[in-house]
Amino acid sequence: MFADKKRVIALFIVVVLGLSGCGWWRDLWERADRAKGTPGGLYQRGSDAYNDGRYKKAIEIFQRLKDEYPLSEFAILAEIGIADSYYSNGDYIDAEITYNDFINLHPVNENLPYAMYQLGMCHYQQMYSIDRDQTETIKARKEFERLIARFPGSKFSFMGEKRLLECKKRLGEYEFYVGHFYFKRKQYKAALRRFETVAKDYANLGLDYKVSYFIQETKKRLAEEEAKKKVKNTK
Repeated sequence: MFADKKRVIALFIVVVLGLSGCGWWRDLWERADRAKGTPGGLYQRGSDAYNDGRYKKAIEIFQRLKDEYPLSEFAILAEIGIADSYYSNGDYIDAEITYNDFINLHPVNENLPYAMYQLGMCHYQQMYSIDRDQTETIKARKEFERLIARFPGSKFSFMGEKRLLECKKRLGEYEFYVGHFYFKRKQYKAALRRFETVAKDYANLGLDYKVSYFIQETKKRLAEEEAKKKVKNTK
C-alpha cells in the first residue's frame, strides 16, 4: 500500500512538472543555467573540471571566463587556473609561459608567491639526471632564489628552500661527475677545477668527503706528473 502511494506521488510530481513548463520549475532551471555563465559559475565549472583531471576542459572554461569577463576578480584566478591545468597535465613549457605572464601582469597580487614557486617547479620538473645538461636545474635554482629573496616569510618560500637545496645538490653532483670524468682520463688539471668548484660552491650538501678525497688525490697525481717532467728534462 505504501509503495503504491509512493508511485502515485512520483507520478503526480512528473505530471505537475510537465504541466508547469512556463512556471516556477522552468524559471528555477533557467536561473541555474544562467548562473553557470556568470564569472563565479564559470570559475566553479573550471575548478570542477580541474579536480576531475579534465585539464584541457578546465583550460577551455577558464579561458572563456577570461575572454568574457576580463575585469572580474575571477578572471585573475582563471589565469592561475590555466597555468595550473597546464602544469598538472605535464605541459610545463605552456605552464611556464602562463605563470610568467601572471607574474609580469600582476606584480602585487596576493597569489604572486605561489606563481613564482610554480614557475620554479616548471623547470624543476624538467631537470635531467647528473650526466646530462643542467640548464633547467640552473633555471629552477634561479627562480627559487628569486622567490625566497622577495617573499622570505611566505610558506611557498619555505617550500622553495627545500627545492633549492635539491637543485644545488644536483648541480654539485653534476660538477663532480664531470670532474670524475676528467680524472679517469688523467686530465687532472680540468678535474681539479671541477672538484674545487664543488668544494667552494656546493659545500654541506653531502659531497664534502668524496670531493676532499679527490682533490687530494688529483693534486697528488699532478705533483707526480710534474716530478716526472722534471726528471725527464734533466736527462
